Amino acid sequence: MPGMIPLSVLDLAPVPLGSSPGEALRSSRRLARHAEALGYRRFWMAEHHNMTGIASAATAVALAFVAEDTESIRLGAGGVMLPNHAPLAIAEQFGTLASLYPGRIDLGLGRAPGTDMATARALRRTLVGDESRFPRDVAELMAYFAPVEPGQQVQAVPGGGLEVPLWILGSSTYGAELAAAFGLPFAFASHFAPAMLDQALAVYRSSFRPSEHLQEPYVMLGLSVLAAPTDEEAAFLATSQQQSIVNLRTGRPGPIPPPQAGYLERLPPELRALIANFTSSAVVGSPETVRAGVRAFAARTRADELMIACSTFDPEARLRSYEMLAGTMLTD
Repeated sequence: MPGMIPLSVLDLAPVPLGSSPGEALRSSRRLARHAEALGYRRFWMAEHHNMTGIASAATAVALAFVAEDTESIRLGAGGVMLPNHAPLAIAEQFGTLASLYPGRIDLGLGRAPGTDMATARALRRTLVGDESRFPRDVAELMAYFAPVEPGQQVQAVPGGGLEVPLWILGSSTYGAELAAAFGLPFAFASHFAPAMLDQALAVYRSSFRPSEHLQEPYVMLGLSVLAAPTDEEAAFLATSQQQSIVNLRTGRPGPIPPPQAGYLERLPPELRALIANFTSSAVVGSPETVRAGVRAFAARTRADELMIACSTFDPEARLRSYEMLAGTMLTD
């Protein structure tokens, strides 16, 4: 997007109440095609498990489905939860994607399980590959993407020598420190965990070590944005996400519910505070409101790129939101 901070898309293949994972993934594919036409830089999907409102658990498979219907937009994981997997398996999956769609694949890595502990155990069979091994797993994965050395016993095929770009994801200073130490770009989850944003940015920028991958710090920040023709309609549509937040935090995760008029006003103060903390960086409103909010966030954080998350009950409202955001951010 010329003259403006690059915008990208973060998609979880949300499943609206009464819909199905298949329909959600087809909506994601349509969104990716739409985002490509609008000029968004990347389309990332995130790994979550045992959540009936999210259909992107098999992230590499979902990305392959999206890739078949797009031509130029970069595709990636935002992210793969590396402790759930053997690094070699991820190198092979994303090496396969990079072989099929050269020059278009990113790989964002997170250390959280992306699920509850019982599901994490079911994924891993044991919890040996826990979060404490994350730096070693990242280094191992980087080695699989490096040029193959003579006599190398274990290779990623495909994957070896493809140098798939890696990102470190985080919602605290831990990810910031690791990204800085490896000399990798850093993506912060300010769209759902904004509390430590400023501290993490300071840590990453002050301790960054240039590497063969990246010479200067590069920060991409998650931002929840919902645009609609009026502030009132946007606020109404946002009640679907508000319900999802409450349902998740109270142990009742499920599909994306339809919006409810007056939902926030009916909640007790402690749940309103929960939503306020979760959405403190969110931008919701008309194109004019969204433009001002996004520009203010970008200026305050000095982000190099923004990854926009938008969850609505109606997939058409989500398409419209991304279209309105692109339109208003390109308008001087």
